[in-house]
Amino acid sequence: MKILTKEFIQLIPKTDLHCHLDGSLRLTTLIELAREQKIVLPSSTEEGLKELVFKEHYKDLLEYLQGFEYTVAVMQTPEALEQIAYELAQDAFAEGIRYIEPRFAPQLHVNASMSIEEVLANVTKGLSRAKKEINSRPAISDGTEPPFEYGIIGCAMRMFTEHSSSYFRTLINLHKDMPEEERFGLASKDLVRALIKARDEDGLPIVGVDLAGAEKGYPAEDHRAAYELAHKNFLKKTVHAGEAYGPASIFQAITDCHADRIGHGTHLFDTDMVDLPDPKARERYVRALWQFIADRRVTIEICLTSNMQTTPRLKELKQHPFQKMLDNRLSTTFCTDNRLVSNTTVTNEINLAVRHFDITPQRLKDIIIYGFKRSFYPGDYAEKRKYVRQVINYYEAIEAENSISN
Repeated sequence: MKILTKEFIQLIPKTDLHCHLDGSLRLTTLIELAREQKIVLPSSTEEGLKELVFKEHYKDLLEYLQGFEYTVAVMQTPEALEQIAYELAQDAFAEGIRYIEPRFAPQLHVNASMSIEEVLANVTKGLSRAKKEINSRPAISDGTEPPFEYGIIGCAMRMFTEHSSSYFRTLINLHKDMPEEERFGLASKDLVRALIKARDEDGLPIVGVDLAGAEKGYPAEDHRAAYELAHKNFLKKTVHAGEAYGPASIFQAITDCHADRIGHGTHLFDTDMVDLPDPKARERYVRALWQFIADRRVTIEICLTSNMQTTPRLKELKQHPFQKMLDNRLSTTFCTDNRLVSNTTVTNEINLAVRHFDITPQRLKDIIIYGFKRSFYPGDYAEKRKYVRQVINYYEAIEAENSISN
């Protein structure tokens, strides 16, 4: 059996089901757009920004999130949204990604010149242009290789303030006497309505809704009505959970939000974070939770580099719960989270995994293919099955060419 090399990992078809558009800009584009829009950055050079903002290591989640202040700031025009989306698709394909689900919070980009629907349309325009260019390549157009596909996920925010965006400032001013948790839920429901309309009336490839932002103190139940609306309109559902809070956050995601997938799930097995007095009760709670997730095939979107950068207690990669997820046969998929902020690619994430965890060629293949199967693919079921079959055939051809045996 040949070793799973980075070159092999680069070649195989991959997915990225958890990739924030506003965390995945090209650094050159950020500088260029900031200059054009007269937005002041901490540095005007790539080297300076890597030293001051987009680092290899961060103290905590708060420092990790600081970069979004600058990326979101330059993403307030139709042209910028289209360019950034186009470049993300091209960068993803360049490292072997054949299916991607960029996610972002449209309400952070709504302003006097763009509605939620127009924000979604401009991002779609960029992704669609890249897809058309990529799929015109001979090896794809003749059916030898699987085409590049994508679906868009809209992020609702667990919390926001009047400083978050002009949309949120307007909403707060309109509902000053409303309890803040009701405002949070109202904004999420407004987003879900817009996502459904963009999908059903405008024909945009909107495939799902996500819930992002601070977990602790901002429970998923505040957004239950929005997720019920998504659920009843067949909009797929993922939730950031267990990244900065414990198993209870994951429990809320699957019970209050009907989550099909979980973003991160880093603290799934952490009994110390369960608010029960009896240690045995905490263990039963956690076991029942992950058993349910395993049985229902709720897929966990694994972001190794990001988790190491935002979780101070993880000192080395072998401490990450991914191995325990593998041992217990949970459904997982490799993701970048943020290509710029975490300075990573899916190829890099997989390479880290095969170097630090017990992953055989067959296990790797299963995880990669399951990424395609558990995607929120925008086509119908028959089209998705055909696409996945094409991916499997292509993967197996690359295995044979590289003498990879299972």
